[in-house]
Amino acid sequence: MKKTPPITLEHTEMLAAIPSPLLRWYRAQKDNRSLPWRNAPAPYHVWLSEIMLQQTRASAVIPYYERFLAALPTIAALAACEDDALMKLWQGLGYYSRARNLKKAAQTIVAEYGGELPRDFECLLKLPGIGRYTGSAIGSIAFGFPLPAVDGNVLRVVSRVLASTLDIALPAVKRAIEQALAPHYPEGQAAGELNQAFMDLGATVCLPHGAPHCTRCPLARLCLAHDAGREQELPAKSASKKRRIEKLTVLRMEQDGTLALRKRPEKGLLAGLWELPHVDGHPTKKALLAYLGEQGFAVERIEKLPHARHIFSHIEWQMHGYRITLADNSLGVAEGMPAPLASSTMSVPLKRSDLRNDLVWASREALADRYSIPSAFSYFL
Repeated sequence: MKKTPPITLEHTEMLAAIPSPLLRWYRAQKDNRSLPWRNAPAPYHVWLSEIMLQQTRASAVIPYYERFLAALPTIAALAACEDDALMKLWQGLGYYSRARNLKKAAQTIVAEYGGELPRDFECLLKLPGIGRYTGSAIGSIAFGFPLPAVDGNVLRVVSRVLASTLDIALPAVKRAIEQALAPHYPEGQAAGELNQAFMDLGATVCLPHGAPHCTRCPLARLCLAHDAGREQELPAKSASKKRRIEKLTVLRMEQDGTLALRKRPEKGLLAGLWELPHVDGHPTKKALLAYLGEQGFAVERIEKLPHARHIFSHIEWQMHGYRITLADNSLGVAEGMPAPLASSTMSVPLKRSDLRNDLVWASREALADRYSIPSAFSYFL
């Protein structure tokens, strides 16, 4: 087995010169980027915001953050929240495992730490959903620990300042940059400010796509990549793994003013959430009608909906869709109750076979208030 060569990060002596100008810049402009979690950086608020900000733009997070805190103002309230209510609060943010881990961590915090986030970095890392970056962000912003929170913004800024050609997709490179920054981090409020300064610089100036705004950058005089005209070549990052393609046909089934939903399995992609029923592949309308008839549905009208595509981190859904109106009272079921099981021969492959047995029928009011439907199905709603 080949040994991985050691990571050598060059010009690290320059990192000592970053905090002073970066903090001056941040303090001078931070009011231009007002974010609610910065106005009251209580540990719970910091933790919640950092989880929500993973894979999501800050401007998109704000309304979710405010709604979430209004409903669950304390860690104890989060720990006691019903799963369906939690998923409804999170609906639209995606990456729903983040919400499940929040609740698991909240339950641990209530049971072991009296309902308060532990003021200890190693204890933070043991909580579900908190890795080194999130633990460092919470520790620095909420508690003033001198911990660099190394995310894509920090990797990009440091790689450009040092003109580093190391692959930032490698965990060893991320760890090397974290270790190189750590000796230069201040304690107290300035620690959190420095991490937020890196975040703001990466989000507004040292951009990942297109030309960075070097004329506005407080680190331009230090930046070796800028000096060499290589800003857009760096950082180096290996290509991510190609996404798996999955084809499915979504069924927007309506009857008596209600919409058919089913719950996804408790494990796997979008675990435990409500979805529109769907079949594998892209069957013809004729094949789909035959299948629905075999399942005992009385179809009154069927119309094709526009195609859609939804991208997850490692999977791409290529979706066709149909709006299917069933004959009034053809199923004779109350809202929220499963339809009776019909025995039939399946002619269209399904992820889970007994379609009628899986369904509940939701009113518009219930859809708005109770059921959490992932954005992957929003194209057909």
